[in-house]
Amino acid sequence: MAENKTQATGASVEEFLAAVEHPVRHRDGFRLLELMREITGEEPEMWGPTIVGFGQYHYKYKSGREGDAVAVGFSPRKASLSLYGLTYGPEAADLLPRLGKHKTGAGCLYVNRLEDVDEDVLAELIRAGYRHVTTVLHSP
Repeated sequence: MAENKTQATGASVEEFLAAVEHPVRHRDGFRLLELMREITGEEPEMWGPTIVGFGQYHYKYKSGREGDAVAVGFSPRKASLSLYGLTYGPEAADLLPRLGKHKTGAGCLYVNRLEDVDEDVLAELIRAGYRHVTTVLHSP
């Protein structure tokens, strides 16, 4: 069975974020680092070469495939900030319309700039997503 390609690497989160060239992604990356660390109580870890993750959970599909994944996290990609785990909780449906300018797709939330969204709503999405995957879906 294929192993999950995106795993914790042990690389430095601060070095990764410091190397982000895009000034808005750089600034927003460090703000998300602070926000997610505070909300989850977890220390950040690099997952693969570009995802900053906080906590993890174990998944198992009916097909038998299983592995560990980031509970919540983000990646300051060139086109936008990709936020992971924030749309999984049942509260997301009520919170997303209040977030501000964003897009969703394939389990991700995409934001161009943090200033485009309501940070209080973003914090609730982080809290709800983290709680959902670590209590409902269970952590390892």
